[in-house]
Amino acid sequence: MQRPYNFSAGPAAIPQQVLEQAAAEMLNWHGSGMSVMEMSHRGKEFISIYEQAEADIRELLAVPANFKILFMQGGGLAENAIVPLNLSRGGTADFVVTGSWSQKSQKEAQKYCTVNIAANNAGLNGKPGHTSLPDASTWQLSRNASYIHICTNETIDGVEFHTLPDLKALGSDTPLVIDFSSHVASRPVDWSRVGVAFGGAQKNLGPAGVTLVVVREDLLGHALAVCPSAFNYKTVADNESMFNTPPTYAIYIAGLTFKWLKQQTAGALTGIAAMEQHNIAKAELLYRAIDASQFYVNKVDVNCRSRMNVPFFLRDESRNDAFLAGAKARGLLQLKGHKSVGGMRASIYNAMPIAGVQALVNYMQEFEKEQA
Repeated sequence: MQRPYNFSAGPAAIPQQVLEQAAAEMLNWHGSGMSVMEMSHRGKEFISIYEQAEADIRELLAVPANFKILFMQGGGLAENAIVPLNLSRGGTADFVVTGSWSQKSQKEAQKYCTVNIAANNAGLNGKPGHTSLPDASTWQLSRNASYIHICTNETIDGVEFHTLPDLKALGSDTPLVIDFSSHVASRPVDWSRVGVAFGGAQKNLGPAGVTLVVVREDLLGHALAVCPSAFNYKTVADNESMFNTPPTYAIYIAGLTFKWLKQQTAGALTGIAAMEQHNIAKAELLYRAIDASQFYVNKVDVNCRSRMNVPFFLRDESRNDAFLAGAKARGLLQLKGHKSVGGMRASIYNAMPIAGVQALVNYMQEFEKEQA
């Protein structure tokens, strides 16, 4: 029986294969007599789970040896404080505001450092809202910023950096911090342009509860004195994410997801490269349907439309409730847009098969004909 297609923005769909394996191992993991959620985080069983997960995500994302991989808690919102606590040194940090999440990030950072808004896309090109990306050449960067923060995929607004900015080309050697929560593992990362990357797991990597942080080693050891020990990147790195009890079960599910990702293929491509091709195909399918319609609209500039989060609006919004009710009846779930922007939003993360996107497109076309 086909499960419903879950378009939730997060916590989001997890690959069925992962859920089935977790269910099979729930009471007795590999003959240990224990569920993973019952294990000591310092026992050999869980250590093996952790070490394999760390190795797999390093391989999948091609993380260089001079970066530490941390499994932390608190999600992306907590990282909005943890990053300035670790990197700002009490000075200035530059922020590029491109939507709701980068707006939250700069607001939180103001508690710990001086914030400079290097660019803001609100109303850019005369369009309301966050629908464009300011060209990096126009950013007003500080001379002595401790870091530059961008959200590389805005979950609510549907705006994505498809290429990371080359700060060196702009004459800056300031570390770039990226919040890649909602598109981590959907495409490769150019680590030569990144100092720190962080993301909550609950969109592409597994369940809520674990946060992936990838930090360049030279950026460790600069935390403010007021930084809690459990949030000090160096402390966490020195203790291999075991300074405090980590979110063990969430790491386990993430580890199973990493194995699933490694199995993905697209022609000769495997892993993340294959996943990127699947994601491009899914996004193109949905955007083509929206653009060909007189009934739906996506307001984001074509060159920065997110592959993961597709917000769209019915031109006649009085029909929103009927659209959502019909979608639910067809097993198309969680399509209501974020309360701050309204409309609809289809989050088509890694676990969403192209068949799910095709089912959504078919329904959208049928609904449009019914309403004509």
